[in-house]
Amino acid sequence: MKKHTTDMTTGNPVKHILLFALPALIGNIFQQIYNLADTIIVGRFVGADALAAVGATASVTFLFFALCNGIGGGGGIIVSQFYGAHDDDNVKKSIVNTGIIMLIVPLFFGTIGFISCEALLKLLGTPEAILADSVSYMRYMCVGLLFVSAYNYLTSMLRALGDSKSPLYFLIIAAVINVFLDIFLVYFCKMGINGAAIATIISQSIAAISCGLYARKVNPYFKLNKNDLVFRSDLAIKIIRLGVPMSLQFALIAISSMAVQRIVNSYGTVVVAAFTATNRIEQLIHQPYATLGAAIATYCGQNYGAGKYDRVYTGYRKGLMIMAVLTAVMVVSIQVFGGTITSMFVSDNDVIALGSMGLKITSLFYISLGLIYVVRGVLTGIGDAFFALFNGIVEVIGRFTIPLFITQYMGMGEKGIWISAGIVWVLSGVTAWLRFATHFGEATKVAEPTQ
Repeated sequence: MKKHTTDMTTGNPVKHILLFALPALIGNIFQQIYNLADTIIVGRFVGADALAAVGATASVTFLFFALCNGIGGGGGIIVSQFYGAHDDDNVKKSIVNTGIIMLIVPLFFGTIGFISCEALLKLLGTPEAILADSVSYMRYMCVGLLFVSAYNYLTSMLRALGDSKSPLYFLIIAAVINVFLDIFLVYFCKMGINGAAIATIISQSIAAISCGLYARKVNPYFKLNKNDLVFRSDLAIKIIRLGVPMSLQFALIAISSMAVQRIVNSYGTVVVAAFTATNRIEQLIHQPYATLGAAIATYCGQNYGAGKYDRVYTGYRKGLMIMAVLTAVMVVSIQVFGGTITSMFVSDNDVIALGSMGLKITSLFYISLGLIYVVRGVLTGIGDAFFALFNGIVEVIGRFTIPLFITQYMGMGEKGIWISAGIVWVLSGVTAWLRFATHFGEATKVAEPTQ
């Protein structure tokens, strides 16, 4: 059992966090290769308009992915807490009940997205020149929503048990397949952005199916019998109580991103293409922070379930230290190589120059981005359902008001798009820290540890 799980309630917190985060980081980077491969291959082989068409769907598809994946995250916290408490029976039942919910939710939202995507993209002011391609790409992605959600569900369950390595192996294979399929379908078969979407669906299907079969074979908590395969309303309520606020948080961020996308679209295809390229790069920038936050969430969830609140606070402090080091490395890298990185996505000089400028602006705000993920990891681990929703509301208010104010009323134009993104991170990071400062002691019922 120990081979495929990790008990984080004993031993060095930094070691646990780093050993968990490293495979998860590699896995997340390979998962981003799906998007990067689509972006690079479409931008290079089809053109800037095609790249803009892919980018125009990003906020809408993220909305539907977010609504599904929040449930998986909520289930993961329940599993980690039961695992920390050594309640094996409820660990298995939580895995099953999360799976039942995660089967229904993506089918529901995938259908809604498929039907409504054209209306949503028109609402966002998607340029007419790229609308047809954007609609087609998004419909393919809605079809693949079930497979994306299935893989993310399995990842959440395995990571909750301290296993961040197993999902990585299958994701690497699937990412490599995706790159080859992208090149074959987009370049050789001339299928355009539809080929990129089909490649992603096939690759995510491979990742989900292979990971599920492997987990069933080697992980004792996935070796389920008839008694485990029962719907438990009490567990479902707990999963939904944690998962829905997380889903709503991401959904609100997605909706606010749609408002930003509308502003971006108003500047034309060059700005849309540059914004798409910087978004894809920043998805990679998010990964070290996201995996650090996931590691902290699992670590804190297990220790909270075991009643070891001093270790929870130690994990928070050590997480901040690790985050500060990561931030320094990434800021220097972007400031030095921002233009070179942007040029990987597109050959248009105007797009490269604008994208490079945007990256250099937002990199100055990475410390706030890192703070969001660390604090979110701690609060998620101790089951703070309110914070996820509250944090989402803060981001929505910021994303709806700040970009409009800076780009138009302050006259900064397209440059203000990236400045406003950084300001929103600062706003969200400060409110996250305030929530931690006021809620942690109450949630753990102990004074702040001195060690």
